[in-house]
Amino acid sequence: MTGWAPDALLPGHVSTTLPLPDEPTYALEPAGSLVATLVRHGEPRHPRAVLYLHGWSDYYFQAHLGEAFDAMGYDFYALDLRRYGRSLRDGQLAGYIPDLSHYQVELDAALAVVRGEGHEHVVLSGHSTGGLVAALYADDRPGEFAAVVLNAPWIELQGSPLLRPSMHPLMRTMAWVAPTTVLPMTDTGIYRRSVRADEEGEWNYDDNLKGDKAFLVRVGWLQAVLAGQKRIARGLAIDAPVLVLSSARSARGLLGGEWSEDFLRTDTVLDVRRIAERAPDLGNHVTLVRLDGALHDVILSSPPVRERAFDEVRRFLSAYAS
Repeated sequence: MTGWAPDALLPGHVSTTLPLPDEPTYALEPAGSLVATLVRHGEPRHPRAVLYLHGWSDYYFQAHLGEAFDAMGYDFYALDLRRYGRSLRDGQLAGYIPDLSHYQVELDAALAVVRGEGHEHVVLSGHSTGGLVAALYADDRPGEFAAVVLNAPWIELQGSPLLRPSMHPLMRTMAWVAPTTVLPMTDTGIYRRSVRADEEGEWNYDDNLKGDKAFLVRVGWLQAVLAGQKRIARGLAIDAPVLVLSSARSARGLLGGEWSEDFLRTDTVLDVRRIAERAPDLGNHVTLVRLDGALHDVILSSPPVRERAFDEVRRFLSAYAS
């Protein structure tokens, strides 16, 4: 029986720890310390369910997402992956993974819990890096999911289409020699400013779990992302209908510069043109919806935009996942 307990972060939610004692640790991480955490919105009351994956340096805090899926007739489960959010432990390399396929262990365990609570009809969903992980996992688990819903998935590198192929060999070599080496990256704070309630946004969250400076971009992690994107570029064969949501426009927020009100209406993290170009490679049944005025995390956008996003999800699931 799953050991659910009241979630320490979100009222109306429960959570359970999924131990990962046999999964590899790196550098000076405590051996056997890895866990994942499954969070459930309310009590199970629907025959259908959604399993959701967060993005980089993030965790599940968007209670309104669970409420929206509940209103659509889906029980909602979110997975904080190893080294993220509720699953991050002292001494661990925040967010690190050398191969995205390692996440199959906690995804399989989470899916078993969801199915064990009576859900044969499951929709897989993910945001940003979680969208990349979700796409690869759905491809590796044919027949498991009724649909896949991706929110600004990081399925291609930003910028020039030539950038990823040129970076991949270099990162692969560096990852072989020193996988946990930190790459110099600067966080301009633009995206944080667009979402935080005490700045320009409307959302409250734990700064130690989302956007914390402990989440360092390491060589092995970036190589894992590039390898996953390369696999998508070769073409996946996800056998469930796929919905891809993104903003209609990107802005260069990660590159710094002065604050602009345009950052409240655009994706300041990923290049939405690259998302749109790569989306058809996910499978044979892909729907792309580009939402004018959306942020990188579409469901954190202004109320009219996120309501339209939920309308698009509702329409998609009603048509293709009923």
